[in-house]
Amino acid sequence: MDEIKRGIESVKYKEKQKLPSEFQLSRDLGVSRATLREALRMLEEDNIVMRRHGVGTFVKPKPVYSSGIEQLSSVTYMIEQSGKHAGSQLISSQITEPGAEDKEYFELEETGNLIKIERIRTADGEPVVFCIDKLPAELIELENVKKDDSLFKLLEVYTGRSISYAVTNIEPVSYQSRVYEKLGCHPEQPLLLLKQMHYTEEDEPVLYSVNYFRPDFFQFYVLRKRM
Repeated sequence: MDEIKRGIESVKYKEKQKLPSEFQLSRDLGVSRATLREALRMLEEDNIVMRRHGVGTFVKPKPVYSSGIEQLSSVTYMIEQSGKHAGSQLISSQITEPGAEDKEYFELEETGNLIKIERIRTADGEPVVFCIDKLPAELIELENVKKDDSLFKLLEVYTGRSISYAVTNIEPVSYQSRVYEKLGCHPEQPLLLLKQMHYTEEDEPVLYSVNYFRPDFFQFYVLRKRM
């Protein structure tokens, strides 16, 4: 494990590069293939390498943006904090009738509709997040939603409402062809899914977001304190 880590740190093995075959690595390191497989398994658990069945083992790239999950920031801000230009590619935008869950989330009356917008968020033109956002249609015109990358900023400009906090669910993601195709991900590459309901300081629900983050660009961690 240490020898392979040193090879990665010295850029002997570059990010996204396929490592030599098990036969070659075990011979180079002077260990049995069983020992090598166990080392690779542990490196995979540490998110240092990624193994693709029938293909080989690859060096995982280090995330460009890393932050505590308790810090609430817009996707635009996170991308810009990494030193890259934040952009977006609009997939669709429409007025839609809310489902039962939507009505519960937004505390909508029977006549209330939602704006639903799907976008690919980019960093220097590279797709890094697949976003599905919903917000009450009464808050903002559909055409205005298309004018700026940051919905946080749009809400402030057009409604005077500022997002204060969010309730977040983190879920595992299995392969979804549409999302993976839009982000250019390999089918075996995991994604991080965050479902967030955003509230104002007055506890008004104003934005529901479903964001699929590429883990080779984003990394989130949690600070936990003993009670």
